[in-house]
Amino acid sequence: MTKLRAHDHVVFHMSSGVQVVFNDPRRFGLMDIVRRDALATCKHLSAIGIEPLGNEFGADALARLAGGRKTPVKALLMDQRLIAGLGNIYTCEALWRARLSPERPAGDLATKTGRPTAAAKRLAQAIRSVLEDAIRAGGSTLRDHIRATGEIGEFQHEFAVYDREGEPCPRRDRGIIRRTLHSGRSTFYCPVCQR
Repeated sequence: MTKLRAHDHVVFHMSSGVQVVFNDPRRFGLMDIVRRDALATCKHLSAIGIEPLGNEFGADALARLAGGRKTPVKALLMDQRLIAGLGNIYTCEALWRARLSPERPAGDLATKTGRPTAAAKRLAQAIRSVLEDAIRAGGSTLRDHIRATGEIGEFQHEFAVYDREGEPCPRRDRGIIRRTLHSGRSTFYCPVCQR
């Protein structure tokens, strides 16, 4: 057994010999044990939004969630009651890939008739591709994230904007990455190519 570190809250000892450790220094997470047949009514899961890598997610879903909203698109994407699991890093990266400003009104993702706009289509594809790329890279290790194998994630080496304040935009559009705050969270974006 490995020595427990600060913020190791739960340790699973798998029959294969692997240990899975739930380490949560900022206490954003939670854990519950729920029977499979009770997942739909679990108090922690019943209010969570759609899965961004699931079949339900796409431009149509984004348009439905965003229609008529004046809130910034970044806030919409970070609302776990609407879309599950999109964190700050992947939201910043997806908005950059879709060339959308984090300040853009979420309602711009839907037409007046509720259909997805071109921006919604780009964003849905960008969200899916960022998450798939991050999964392939084993996640993002900024401080202490490690995979079950003990290796660090590698997606942080692929960041285009996240934590790159003051650096030139990778698109070489003369933009310099800026940092701003949304709901107390850092947002990184290029003011030139993200409109």
